[in-house]
Amino acid sequence: MLSNAYLVRASTAIVVLAACGYLVMSDARAEAAKGASSSKAEKSASSSKTQKGASSSKTQKGASSSKAQKENVLVRVWQVLFRSSASLFPPENQADTQHADASSEKESNDNSSDPAAGTRSNEDGKGDLFRSDPQYETTYNAQGQVDVYGAKKAVEPPRPPVELGRQQYTSGAYDESSTLLGEKNPLLPGLAIYGDWRTALAYNKNNGKEIAQVATRLNLDVDFKITATERIHAFFTPLQNDAKFTRFEFGGNDANEKFNGEFDPNPQTLFFEGDFGSLYSGFSGQEATFDLPFTVGLFPLFLQNGIWANDAILGGAVTLPAKNSTALGLANFDTTFFAAFDNVNNAGIIGADAKDNNVANLYGVTAFIDAFDGYTEAGYGLIQGRDEQDGLLTHFLTGAYTRRYYNTLSNSTRVFVNFGEDPEGESDGVAIISENSLITGLPSTLLPYGNFFVGFGNPQPLVDGFNAGILKNVGINFETDALTGYPKLDDTGSNTWGGAIGLQYLFDLDQQLAFEVAMVQPFEDDGIGARDAQYGFGARYQVPIDRAWLFRADATYQILEGAEDNFGVRAEVRRKF
Repeated sequence: MLSNAYLVRASTAIVVLAACGYLVMSDARAEAAKGASSSKAEKSASSSKTQKGASSSKTQKGASSSKAQKENVLVRVWQVLFRSSASLFPPENQADTQHADASSEKESNDNSSDPAAGTRSNEDGKGDLFRSDPQYETTYNAQGQVDVYGAKKAVEPPRPPVELGRQQYTSGAYDESSTLLGEKNPLLPGLAIYGDWRTALAYNKNNGKEIAQVATRLNLDVDFKITATERIHAFFTPLQNDAKFTRFEFGGNDANEKFNGEFDPNPQTLFFEGDFGSLYSGFSGQEATFDLPFTVGLFPLFLQNGIWANDAILGGAVTLPAKNSTALGLANFDTTFFAAFDNVNNAGIIGADAKDNNVANLYGVTAFIDAFDGYTEAGYGLIQGRDEQDGLLTHFLTGAYTRRYYNTLSNSTRVFVNFGEDPEGESDGVAIISENSLITGLPSTLLPYGNFFVGFGNPQPLVDGFNAGILKNVGINFETDALTGYPKLDDTGSNTWGGAIGLQYLFDLDQQLAFEVAMVQPFEDDGIGARDAQYGFGARYQVPIDRAWLFRADATYQILEGAEDNFGVRAEVRRKF
């Protein structure tokens, strides 16, 4: 025999199921009725305005039915079974609900008195409910829109001629890594040798020497990757000896008309770099809470786009990366400390001979800061002489601020200061450089620019291994090609002012064409920089032939008051590998 409790529970379940079935059927009928009402509304709308108002009323009823359909089915079941009970799910703000009901009742009464008013209200509200249709150009290409997602393909760059072990920029299933340095810093060994080979044909007249030549140089990078953060890297330039390159001088009044082979097997850089945080994680077995990248050896120091520092120094450096300060309002900043005890090059203060780069120590700190709605760079360096340079103590300060103004002008303003004790010369100087580019209607490809400077005394970069001055980046008329002796304007900035104005066009980001005029105006003859005014006119064009080969051509003519004019024409091919 079945118990009374069981019969009661079974009866309740049957009633609930029957009620759910009734609700489902009623919703289906309501949906069908809604469709029929919509169809009638469309037909009535084409008949008369009066019928249009009535149809609108039916449409509103259909909308109410649709709204009811979206209610929770279980809530409706409860309300059907227990209509006398108050709602189990009252609104959070009962006053708001009553106000909404009153407004709805008032609106219903208003619409009943003027059926057309509801229609007008519905039409007026369309702009709030739906966005306008997209406006396509007459040349709209539907396939082009699809190709944005479906027509992409892998770009295969030139691979290094020597790749052993784990290759760079590859994907797939890798073999299990060794844990010699710890499970949290697995080994990823890989050796790669890559670089580029440059060959240029040039006809230059530079400081009274006129030479036509073919010159070549080879840049070789040897990279041994140990882990994801540790590696040993070396850089070689075997076809040159300091600033002299392997070449054949075949023409010009000052050509020696013979092949000149230059060779240097010594590494230009050789350093180890890694991260103390990763090494700590590997040795301790615990995740490090810090990043502390460092380097030791003969490493490149490149600061402020190479203006303040561009040299390979023998020493070490450590960086505190990606820091922030709530107290100072700094969202992101990096700080790097560096020191060197050999290969310190500063032609203007220490000397230009190769033997002069081992008679001074270098200490410094630099910071990169996102602040003041822009990007800030700051640095301090100290050159301390020893041996025959004993007594030399020169301080270097720099600061730069980069920002875009009113979506019209991008500006970087840089200040360089050096001062101190120099037994053999003048080591005090100041240079201010303002780099500007206008933001055009083609902001990525059409770049008008104007860079200006003023220098006082003997402004110097901190270190530079190429005997370049503080103005090396002002324009294409201030830079040489590091291959054929291409002429340049005076770049010392010593008691001069001037600048460069140019236009650069990048086509579809696959070519470069640049034209520039430049000027150097001395206001005092101190025997260091230009004695008289200089004017330069330059042009450059370069285009990739394919993913490995690049073609570049340059031309310049420089008017030097009080001296013979300089000129240069060159064409170069570069092979990357």
